[in-house]
Amino acid sequence: MARRRTVAVAVTVVGLVGCLAAVRAQTQPAPGSQDVMPALLTEVRGLRVAMEQMATAGARVQLVLGRLQLQEQRLTSAIKRLDETRTRLADTQRGLAEMTEQLTAMENAGKDGALALAPHGQASSPEEMARMREEMKTQFTRQVAHMNAEVQRLTMEETTLANEVATEQARWMEFNQKLEELERGLGRK
Repeated sequence: MARRRTVAVAVTVVGLVGCLAAVRAQTQPAPGSQDVMPALLTEVRGLRVAMEQMATAGARVQLVLGRLQLQEQRLTSAIKRLDETRTRLADTQRGLAEMTEQLTAMENAGKDGALALAPHGQASSPEEMARMREEMKTQFTRQVAHMNAEVQRLTMEETTLANEVATEQARWMEFNQKLEELERGLGRK
């Protein structure tokens, strides 16, 4: 029995020594593992730098994209104002042409000595007709002058707005190019 006990104790001691050897082997670095730790540390640092660059690039992309959208709104607004001004200019030019034709017709009617009717369809004396024709001619002349001034004003406004649209388009293209550069930069990494 004592012998059995001694063998059991011996087996237990050998088992414990084996376990201790296994634990010691796991906690002590292998001869080549000392080279792995610096490499892993370098890799982790590289990953950190890459993540910081991605975060910075993402913020820059968002900023440029927001500016691009604002610029698109400005451009759309400028184009709308230009279109409205061109429409008003065309309408005013048509009205001016009609008024000029009517004024020319009145002047020619006065030269021909044609008789006209009074406002309520009653014939008037030639002197009364001449006076009325002169009053209408004066009124039409004022309206034509006013419409000429309006055409000039609208023409200047159209030129100003066309320049504004060109400027806004150039800015939009600049923001768009910045986005493309950022996109190419992200593609390289």
